This record gives sequence, structure tokens and C-alpha cells, in this order.
Amino acid sequence: MQAASLTAYTATSCLGHGVAAHAQALRDSRSGLTPCRFETVDLPTWIGEVAGVDEVVLPDALSAFDCRNNRLAWLGLQQDGFAGRVREAIARHGAGRVGVFLGTSTSGVLQTELAYRERDPVTGALPAHFLYDSTHNVYSVSAFVRAAFGLQGMAMSLSSACSSSAKVFAAAARQLQLGTIDAAVVGGVDSLCLTTLYGFASLQLTSPEPCRPGDARRDGISVGEAAAFALLERGDAPADVRLLGAGESSDAHHMSAPHPQGLGAQRAMEAALRSAGLSVADIGYINLHGTATPANDAAEGQAVAALFGRGVPCSSTKGATGHTLGAAGALEAVVCAIALSEARVPGSPGTQTPDPAIAVDYRVQGASAPGLRYTLSNSFGFGGSNCSLVFGKGDA
Repeated sequence: MQAASLTAYTATSCLGHGVAAHAQALRDSRSGLTPCRFETVDLPTWIGEVAGVDEVVLPDALSAFDCRNNRLAWLGLQQDGFAGRVREAIARHGAGRVGVFLGTSTSGVLQTELAYRERDPVTGALPAHFLYDSTHNVYSVSAFVRAAFGLQGMAMSLSSACSSSAKVFAAAARQLQLGTIDAAVVGGVDSLCLTTLYGFASLQLTSPEPCRPGDARRDGISVGEAAAFALLERGDAPADVRLLGAGESSDAHHMSAPHPQGLGAQRAMEAALRSAGLSVADIGYINLHGTATPANDAAEGQAVAALFGRGVPCSSTKGATGHTLGAAGALEAVVCAIALSEARVPGSPGTQTPDPAIAVDYRVQGASAPGLRYTLSNSFGFGGSNCSLVFGKGDA
């Protein structure tokens, strides 16, 4: 694929608002996870809740989009001058030449959950103020961002579970290469809701403690929320970080369990390397999907070991942010951008004793990496929807 430039990027998660907060937290190996106190949820688990979402007020012109997911999106767009950079891109290219490609898993489901509490006791009708189309609808967040900037280019939401906001990078890059757009707002937004928390608990996938990716005693995920965005432009646009390759696969092994040997994951990584024109020896850091479930980490470990052996530093940052589901791919793309810009490999907060059965170079502690030029980021979703992205320094 033709390289695409990340001319701007930002992230908002339980680690804080903006790139600087995330970079500092990663340097400090700090986790933002806290015991679950969200809404009416009564579960023994830890979550990654973003501070300040409930206090966000959308502009009057966007009030029809009001829900937790779009408030989180709005909060994220205000960080790092990102909204201003989008407006500059619109001035350069025109509103019809800037696309929107966003990933989400549950979108504004919380708004529907709250509406169901107000059903008419006789008819069961939902309250008149509930607007499914602009809140719960998976396309809502893309329509919201499009309306916020007055964009007229192509727009899409992608919902493929936990690979959603990685796959939008690939989708946008293809459209840039085809010439249908000149720039794209890409990213992911996923917010906490009761469906997600109780759903993962019912699958026995949540941990009663802060999650421990890659740990010998790992026992489940910590659900988080996040909004992460990047502005993608053609590869000749000046940028410190570039998207060099993307690989996607679908092994369809099981509705929720990964392929035991990580077959689809390995194919996605191989495709990403081919797309970037790189070899395994070129990659200096892998941001693992690393959810901290026994099955996921074991399967991904087999896939990475089969392709890279122990030759590449790896870690999962979900012990810091929680698993932000549909936003994870974009959030961890920003983590890779931070790693490249700071020449530093992040560690794995929460991990205590790396599982010796996972035969990779697993880094618990972050470290300086002066020669770091290329990173690989993995995002693997339910149903075997897999995506790997390769990022490189701007002069790579």
C-alpha cells in the first residue's frame, strides 16, 4: 500500500486527556484502572473510565447526537489541537475531500439502556426524547464527527468488535490511494455501558483485579473506554509518523474464542509486513492485542513466536488503559506513534510474572529504544476479525 501520513493524532482514555498525558503515564508505567463504580453496575471488576465525560455539553447544533459515546468523542476531538488540524485540512482540501472512518463496538447503547428505564408501563413504548438514529446507531459517531466539522466526503462506521478502529486505518488508506479523498479523520470511540460490562462478565472474561496481560496468572480483561483519532493524509504530507502497511484476516474459528494457534492473527501480521514492504527483522516493537484472557494471550503468543520468535520487544498496554474494545485499535495506534516519537518501548502495567509458555520477548518495564523505526500493532476481534498495522517514523 502507499504510505499515509499521520499529520495529527490524539487520545483520551482513563490515563488522561491528550497525548502528553498518555506519554507520561506510559513512561511511569502507570495504570488508570479503578474498581468499577459505573452507573448501577454491581460487578467485582476494574474498569478504565474516562474522567469528565458526564460533564461534557455538546453544542446546541449537535444536541440530537447527545449520548455518552458522542460526548466522549467530542471530549477527544478537543485535545492536542486536533479539531484545529482537521479544520486546516478542510481548508487545504475542501469539505468534500475529507472523509470520516471511525470504529466502535457498542456506540451509544447506554442511551438505549437508559431509555428502557423510562418505558411506558402500559404500552412499553420508549420515551419520545429517545433518538436511536443519532445515538445508539453504530453510524452515529461518524455522523456526529461529520456534522461537527461540516464534512461532505465519504463517511463510514466500522464495527468488527475489537479490531474495529484498526481496520478503519486500512479502509481510509485504501481510499486515499484510490484518490476518492485527500484526507481522513480516522479513529475509534467506545464508551462504557451496562451491556458491555455484564456481557463480558457473563462470558467469564472479566477479572476481579486489574488485568495482567501476558502474566502467568492472568484471569481476564478490564473493560475500558476511549476516544482516539488521527488525521490521515497522503504519504508526501510532512509528518513524524506514517502508516506503512495494514493486514487483515478473518479466521472465523469461533464466535468469541481465538484460533488456538493464532492462525488468523499470524496471517494478518504477515499481510501487514507485505503491505509495508518490510521483513520481520525491521520491526522494533509489537503492541500486542494482549487482552489478559488465558486463551487470547496464549494464541497471540503462538502467532507472534511463529513469525518473530523472541527477536522483537512486545508488550500490551491494556493493563494501563483497559480493553477499550472498538476504540482499542486507534488508541494503540497512538501508543505506537508515541513510541516512535519518543524512541521508547512501552512496558506492560499490571503484568507481574510473564507467562513462560508465551515464547516472545515480553517487556514488563518500558525502556529507551534509540533505533526504533518501525512498530506493529495488533487488534483481534470476536469472530476472528483480525487486523495488524505497521507504523514508521516520518523519514522511514
